[in-house]
Amino acid sequence: VQLQASGGGLVQAGGSLRLSCASSGRIFSTYAWAWFRQVPGKEREFVAATGRNGGRTYYADSVKGRFFASRDSAKNTVYLQMDSLKPEDTAVYYCAAGSSVILSSLRSGSAYSYWGQGTQVTVSS
Repeated sequence: VQLQASGGGLVQAGGSLRLSCASSGRIFSTYAWAWFRQVPGKEREFVAATGRNGGRTYYADSVKGRFFASRDSAKNTVYLQMDSLKPEDTAVYYCAAGSSVILSSLRSGSAYSYWGQGTQVTVSS
């Protein structure tokens, strides 16, 4: 299984971007999906995740109400819509998927088996 993330770029504060993460395999409905981000020199940070077989999506407090995760099973693609972007959102964003991620581990990067290559998001002030 390969994940391909795209959609990053440079945007002004207050703007929007939509990240995409396409899967090479048909793993959608039974896998947990997540987005993480990382700034050089800092630890990877949880952004959003949806558990196996869909259901509720969980968000980091720092992005709640501004970021929205969704999926299109027909396209084997998950999305992260990012609105009202702030300079502190600047990071490399990664998508991740896993077949055995339990609810209590959704926010933990180590629970995911598959990772995209990352896409840079830069928000200017």
